[in-house]
Amino acid sequence: MAGPRPVVLSGPSGAGKSTLLKKLMKEYDNVFGFSVSHTTRNPRPGEENGKDYHYVTREAMQAGINNGEFIENAEFSGNMYGTSKAAVQAVQAKNLICILDIDMQGVKNIKKTNLNPIYISIQPPSMEVLEKRLRDRKTESEENLQKRLNAAKNEMEFSKKPGIFDVIIVNDNLEDAYDRLKNALLEEISVVNKMKVSL
Repeated sequence: MAGPRPVVLSGPSGAGKSTLLKKLMKEYDNVFGFSVSHTTRNPRPGEENGKDYHYVTREAMQAGINNGEFIENAEFSGNMYGTSKAAVQAVQAKNLICILDIDMQGVKNIKKTNLNPIYISIQPPSMEVLEKRLRDRKTESEENLQKRLNAAKNEMEFSKKPGIFDVIIVNDNLEDAYDRLKNALLEEISVVNKMKVSL
């Protein structure tokens, strides 16, 4: 795949990935592009098809996976999620750094491809803080909350393995975490800016 090196951003739900991503996209809106994932879950209020996710049927998604159209896919809480090759290529075609926001299963799958992204893990300061953040959202049933906490525990263990992530950022303070994220990407950002100047 031509174009700038993609970035894989991973970390448990509630670690603050979305907030950090929004800050990054706002400051560098002409440098980063977001690959829009596919999902079989229904849109939540305010979500738009093609912007937040590509909402598809399970049959359509399974057919795409079988045809090798997906870089990674996973199942969570009875719904399928995945990143299509086309979604990443659409971003790279604009000479943007493609950001992939994916879970642990997805990271393992991408390790088997030739995508060669920068792997960054966003971590909560502790499981206690994570649980409080998730409870404060008030969007999950107790059962789903426990599932997310369990997944988070596994994800944090997984991220400690050597060679999985290039950068691990503990989000205990949003501004500090954002600075660390930006520093990890400065090299790629300057590559994209140089490309834009030469165009």
